Parts: sequence; C-alpha cells; structure tokens
Amino acid sequence: MLEHFFQPKSIAVIGAAREEHKIGHDILKNIIGYGFSGKIYPINPKADSVLGLKAYPSVNAVAGGIDLAVIVVPADLTFQVIDECARKGIDSAVIITAGFKESGSEGAARERELLERVHRYNIRTIGPNCFGVINTHHRLNTTFSHGHPPAGNIAFFSQSGAVCTAILDWALTEHIGFSKFISTGNNMDINEVDLLKALEDDPETRVILGYIEGIKDGRAFMETAFRVTKKKPVILIKAGSSVAGARAVSSHTGSLAGSENAVNAAFRQSGVLRANSLQELFVFAEAFSLREIPQGPSVALFTNAGGPGILASDVVERSNLKMASFSKETIDGLRRCLPPIASIYNPVDTIADTGPERYRTALELVLKDDNVHSVITMLAPIALIDERDIARVVGELAGKYKRKTVVASFLGGLTMKPAVDVLAGYGIPNYRFPENAVRAVDMMYRQRQWTEKVREEPEVFKGDRGAVSAVFSRARERGHLTLAEGDAREVVAAYGFRLPKSVLAAARSSAVEAAEEIGYPVVLKVASPDILHKSDIRGVRLGLEGPDEVGRAFESVVEGVRRRVPGVHIDGVFVQEMVQGGREVILGVSHDAQFGHLIMFGLGGIYVEMLKDVSFRVAPLTKSDAWEMVKEIRSYPLLKGARGEGALDVDAVVEGIQRISQLVVDFPEILELDINPLVVLPHGSGVVAIDARATIAPG
Repeated sequence: MLEHFFQPKSIAVIGAAREEHKIGHDILKNIIGYGFSGKIYPINPKADSVLGLKAYPSVNAVAGGIDLAVIVVPADLTFQVIDECARKGIDSAVIITAGFKESGSEGAARERELLERVHRYNIRTIGPNCFGVINTHHRLNTTFSHGHPPAGNIAFFSQSGAVCTAILDWALTEHIGFSKFISTGNNMDINEVDLLKALEDDPETRVILGYIEGIKDGRAFMETAFRVTKKKPVILIKAGSSVAGARAVSSHTGSLAGSENAVNAAFRQSGVLRANSLQELFVFAEAFSLREIPQGPSVALFTNAGGPGILASDVVERSNLKMASFSKETIDGLRRCLPPIASIYNPVDTIADTGPERYRTALELVLKDDNVHSVITMLAPIALIDERDIARVVGELAGKYKRKTVVASFLGGLTMKPAVDVLAGYGIPNYRFPENAVRAVDMMYRQRQWTEKVREEPEVFKGDRGAVSAVFSRARERGHLTLAEGDAREVVAAYGFRLPKSVLAAARSSAVEAAEEIGYPVVLKVASPDILHKSDIRGVRLGLEGPDEVGRAFESVVEGVRRRVPGVHIDGVFVQEMVQGGREVILGVSHDAQFGHLIMFGLGGIYVEMLKDVSFRVAPLTKSDAWEMVKEIRSYPLLKGARGEGALDVDAVVEGIQRISQLVVDFPEILELDINPLVVLPHGSGVVAIDARATIAPG
C-alpha cells in the first residue's frame, strides 16, 4: 500500500541544498551515503549540481518518472511544490517542512489547505513537520539523522521527530536494528492506522513499536490493531493522555473516565501492548525481536546470587507469570550437581563460585523440565569466574532448547560488557536489572495469551427501542438533555433492567399512600432535573417504616433541598421500594472523543469516587470483555463471597454490562449514563437498578 515510501526506485529531494548543515543537504547526503540503489534527483533551481549529482530546477524538468518526493522547502512554497508533483505524476511525498498546525492557528489553516490539495491530487503524504523515513533492508534513509541504523526486525514509528532522533541515536549506541523507521510528524494524511496496515504482512518486521500523541480514528485503530496484533506484537507508548481527555463532566462515570482509561481499554481490547516509558518500549522490543514468545506462564529463575532471585520473584508475583514448580527428577538432579548450601527450588541459586560446567549441568536440568516455559538467567559479577564462559553456556543451551524462552540479566556495567557481547552474539537479550527481565517475559506471555484468545462477537439482547426513542423525544421537546430520574429509569428498564417499585409523589399525603401501596420499608428521594447527586444535599431518606416517618421525611426532604439549593425546581419525591441485601455496584457510560462509548464497572453507591475501584472497556463488549471488567476490580472477592458470605449473582452483573453496551450501540446519542447503585442480589436472584441518570446529545 505504501510501497513508494519504503521501496522507491527513484527519489526527488525538493529543496536539496548545497550548503552543509542544512536539512536539504543532510537528507540528500544520507540517501547517497546509505547506498540507495535507485535514481536520485536533487531539485534546486539555483544549483547545477548538489553533492556531485546533477540538479534540476523542478521535478517536471526530470526526464524519468519519480516514485517519491522528499520536500524540504519553506512552508509557503509547499503548495507550489505539491502542484508540480501532481503534474509530474508523483503519488508519494515525505514533507519534512515545518510551519503547519504545530505552529498555531495560521499554520493549522495552512495544513488544512495542504491536506485538501494532496487529497485532490491523490498524493499520499507522510508529515508535514517530520524527520523522514528509513528502510534498512532497502538501503533507504530520507532523514537528516547523523547515522544509519543497522538492519533488524523492529519497525518504529513516531509522531515526535525529537523522539525519533533520540531513539535513533540510542539505537546506534546499543546496536539495535530496525526494519523500518518512520517519523509521521503531524499525521496529516498517513497515520498510525495506515502504518499498521503497511507493516502487518511486512516480512522484514517482527515487532512494531510506536510513539503516539493522538489517535485520529479510534474505531479504525482498534479494528486494524486487533487484526495486526494477532500476527505480530504491537507495542506503543501513548503520551499526553491525561490532558487530552480532560473535560467538564457531571456523572460519576464521566468524572472517572478520561482519555487515559479509554486508551488503556482500547489497547487491551485490540491486543496492543502498552509501554509506560521509552526505556520500557525497547526493553520489551528487544525480547520480542530476539526470542520466541513463551509457550506458557511458568518461569524459572536461575542465579548465582540470592538477592537478584528474590527481586525477580517479587516481580513475578505481581505479573501474569507464575513461578515454575520443578519435577522430582529436576529437583533430584539439582541436588546431586549443586553444593548442599545451594537452593535447588525456584529460584535456583547455584552460589557465587559456580563455574561454567556446574552452571551448564544445572541450567540444562531446568530447561529440560516440561513444567518450565521460560528461564531468566541471572549472574552477579564474581572475580572467581570468567562471565564470558557463563554467557556461552547460556547461549548454547538456549539454542539447544529453542522452545524455551531464555533471557538474561547479567548485572553490572563495564565488567559485564564482554559477557553481554557474547550473549548478543547468541541472540540473547540482556537486562541490567532483573526486574526488567521479568517484565519483558511477562509482556511476551501476554502476547501469547492474546494470540490464543478466540475472537467473540457481542451477544444480542432484546431491547425496546421504541420506548427509548420516545423518552429521548420527550426530553428534547422539553429542552432537557439531562434526563429526569424517571425517564432514565424508563430507558434502562427498556433494556431489561429490573427496577424497584417507585411512585412520584407531589404531596405528603400522596407519599404516604404510595408507601402503603408499595409496602414498608421504603426510600424517599427528591425528584428534580436540577439535582444530579441527591445524597450530596441530603435529598434521600432510607428505611422508612411507617406513615408518620414517611410524612415527616417528605417535608424534611423538600424543605431541606429548597434551603440548600435556592431556586431549585422540585417535581416531587420518589417513594421507592427499599431493596434489602446484596451489594451495591455501578454501571456507567461516558463518551470518549477518540474511541466512542466507554463502559465503566465498579463498586457502587457513595464509594465509587472515594475508592475509584473501577474498570473500563470500549463498546461494543463481548461476554469475555464483561467478565474481565468484573474480575479486574480489587473488590471482586466481595462479589464472589468473602469470609463466609454467600456468593452474589455475578452472572447477572456480566449480562447487565452487556445490555448497557448494546443500549449505547443502539443509541449513540447517549453521552453519559449511570446506574448507581445497581444492587447485586444473592446468586440466582439477579440485579436491581436502584437509581439511574443519563445525558443525551441534541437531536
């Protein structure tokens, strides 16, 4: 799809400069110096030649065809250059030039005009305001970098040119190889979705890395990433999430949702692995680049010192991995070959004076064990041994037991460098700190779990669309985009949620009559379109047992609310059946600008914002998504039944999450929705939606 960006047969550098230290000069120098085998056309109307190549006044003065234009001219000349490229029939352009939306409102207007023009001409573009493109396997470097990265199997793209230059410099120092290296700049045309598609079946790319600051089309991103991540790992670092998603919200869900949670949910549902720093990005990438992903979660820790083994064990405990349990045969073999003071259980501590032969015998016993899926070999520097010999043992055994994932953590700096170089020769990634080694293996195992996960389709539940449409129409006619409680309750009831008996009473006498009809105990809640959180202004009374209590509570609620919220409009008071037993949770919906509807689940009632024990997913949800949400919260054991308490109806919660998902898919105009609290009753008894509120978009 983007062949001319990565494998062009001819390149025009428009703005090729004769003067050193100008970007147009450095780009042309890199194209020549990296050994590009195609035709190169410097475009400079003021020069006869640049760097020994004949220069041309414009692309239209070139006799042959041109696959790729690299544009390095002032921003105001870019339009003229694009026009010339269109007349020449060039269909691909890398626009290095800055001065577009990154420079303010005037630049943003300039970029909109440029986008309209390249779309009209069907010219695909990377940039503007970018660093360029590298394809190591095609000897192509259209960047103004200070060096050429070695060939490898890692593809990297970034929206930040500064990150590109830093990563490239670091990679040159660490001898990290790339297949493709792409700076997308302002993402005007070609973006992360296009690049994922281009790299999906690229035989030279084994792992895809990216630094992104924004995602243009969240749904397209998720659909593409879901497909690509089933074939190869995609590891992204997302910057700026907390600020980008900030907005004024009124619901519990809206106040807790935000862009960071949306990104995490979208990545999880589409199989994208998220790195939290640039260092972590390459910690993970190196493991994926060099080793096969683990067959299972069981990891063995192998060390010559106790401390690193303990540190690594702690990280394993907090990961998706588990400590491998050795077979009796392995334990007996380790007991025979290791000194009595050694630890023969996981982690295996061979003690400090272990030489290469003892290390080999013990490590091979661990690698042969069918209960072990991966091994992290740790080595602390000791004057008694040559660490290079140990490194050779690790490399040879890793090659012999290819189905086992082997990574190393040879601790130290200069002392360990010769041994680390030996490991690199065998394709063994080394981490200076054992914690990083565990995190890398953990991330690889997560990729295994994802690739083995069977794709589901969302279940279909019956909902009364007509009833919901009628509620929304009435609300819009009244000019109330925030639904009254009764309307919100009607909406969730239309999609299968059971509600407590409820009557709206406008006077004390009618409240008492309603309570008598419903049966005691009852709850009173103020009904007002002006009040979002009733408990905050003491607009709720619980556990009322008789007519006198109901009457007094009615007057207390109305008078108290009017006193606390002067000028408030009160429709009356809801008299409601008091649901007893069970536990309160919350189901909620907010709308994210990038990914659409975000579903929230967590501990409910007044505690949702205090404890923030919540989970998120992007709609539509499958049954597995809903189960993962429920199990993800820290308080999940309370739902299963803790300390002798009976289990609650978690199956009904999972179904409720799916019903809410279907509701917002059917009615995308829902901006926010809370069912809070949703009472989860004992197993087999279902759930009850006690309270609901919703906000919809204008018609």
